[in-house]
Amino acid sequence: MNSDVAQTPPRWLLVRARPASAWLIRRRYDVRVHHPERFPATGPVVVAGNHVGLIDGPLMSIFAPRPVHALTKREMFKGPLGGFLRRAGQIRLDRFNYDPAAIRTAINVLRSGHTVGVFPEGTRGTGKFDAHFHSGAAYLALVTGAPVVPLTFLGTREPGGSSGSLPAKGTRIDIVVGKPMVVDAVPWPRTRDHVRLTSAALRAHMRSGLADALDETGRTLPGPLPQGDRDE
Repeated sequence: MNSDVAQTPPRWLLVRARPASAWLIRRRYDVRVHHPERFPATGPVVVAGNHVGLIDGPLMSIFAPRPVHALTKREMFKGPLGGFLRRAGQIRLDRFNYDPAAIRTAINVLRSGHTVGVFPEGTRGTGKFDAHFHSGAAYLALVTGAPVVPLTFLGTREPGGSSGSLPAKGTRIDIVVGKPMVVDAVPWPRTRDHVRLTSAALRAHMRSGLADALDETGRTLPGPLPQGDRDE
């Protein structure tokens, strides 16, 4: 896929606003980032997170060791919030249809040596990678040769909480940086088997990292969403 026609999202606000944003969030939550040294200091990185709560996306962009251009569902790009997300360098994504514009933009960000954030589950849920696991992170890594770094989010939704709920004030939130998974770039044409096998390997890698994060922090996941609740 030719990414040359895609624009690189703006970075000024994404980079400059992180310290103030982190300070504000820490006034409400006890956010702890584990193993930031695992995150590559330079070069392209695909950041792949589990997805349990409403604030996982903002936390990824603000607390990952480097600024992250996160693939963000298009439903969020409405009104003043949409304008802010665009200025903050987030990438609008159609979750339900093939979205070449989002893919081109993400590839362009990676080829510029920056980071792109993905939630392979595609929606909030158990965070255990036990349902859907989309192949976007694997595809981006195969195209660019960027390593995939897992982020495990723990505490961003309370047990029984709805998809749109927020943790109580003072809640401890753990963000565990996992060990990078190295992916060699595969030149075009990449086959479906390339993507499928790489995605399966990434899923296993993230499940292993999740187990390590739960063991290290002593935390548990919040369980499934309440019956009938869907992250729209």
